[in-house]
Amino acid sequence: MIAEPSTAIAAALIGVPARANILGALMDGRALTASELAYHAGVSPQTTSSHLAKLAGAKLVVVEKQGRHRYYRLAGAAVAEALELLALIVPQRPVPPRRRSREVEETRAARFCYDHLAGALGTGLTEAMQAKGYLAPAERDFAVTAAGEAFFRALGLEPDSLQRRRRAFARQCLDWSERRPHLAGSLGAGFARVALDRRWIRRAKEGRRVFVTPTGQTAFRDLLDFDFARRAASLQPVQKIESGVQT
Repeated sequence: MIAEPSTAIAAALIGVPARANILGALMDGRALTASELAYHAGVSPQTTSSHLAKLAGAKLVVVEKQGRHRYYRLAGAAVAEALELLALIVPQRPVPPRRRSREVEETRAARFCYDHLAGALGTGLTEAMQAKGYLAPAERDFAVTAAGEAFFRALGLEPDSLQRRRRAFARQCLDWSERRPHLAGSLGAGFARVALDRRWIRRAKEGRRVFVTPTGQTAFRDLLDFDFARRAASLQPVQKIESGVQT
């Protein structure tokens, strides 16, 4: 297989701003209707339908039918990982103060990257797990130590079962805003589900933003010696990725 044609096709599809914004809107792992995606894309419903057909044809998105409605989502974690990595190779510039917003700050501090945690929250938790000796870098992935297996089992996760799934187990996903890896794969997704179920975090009604609850602040400190409030307060001024993909 020759890589260049495939790369060119993918780049051409993603390079259209409306399509990039559609993909960016789906980066939180949730499914959206064509009407909702038209709003994010900033184009008409008819044009959005055309874009979605091309993205679905290239297997970047999938469509699910529920009754009279169709819902679109990213085709999988590999697509989300590729989009996250693309954000690392485009130019950046500081956002002018008048354009900074609370939402942008919160998105950088804590967000979902498809089905796992990213931003200062995701990278901070991942580093805390390494400091505790639960994870160790292993090429593109993390290795889970014996202590780590005990830690995750105590949270109700079964590493052996997660490892048998048809996706990466403990992938290092390079975070576009923090420039360091956060925990992805089935293990990262499992930890995010635990955090949601135990109400350590809550999702914004729309978009990728995540908010850490007081219960979560305490849990992260007790379990991992990780102080999210301090980490978030130490962030440098927000950087804007100059791309159609809003991450």
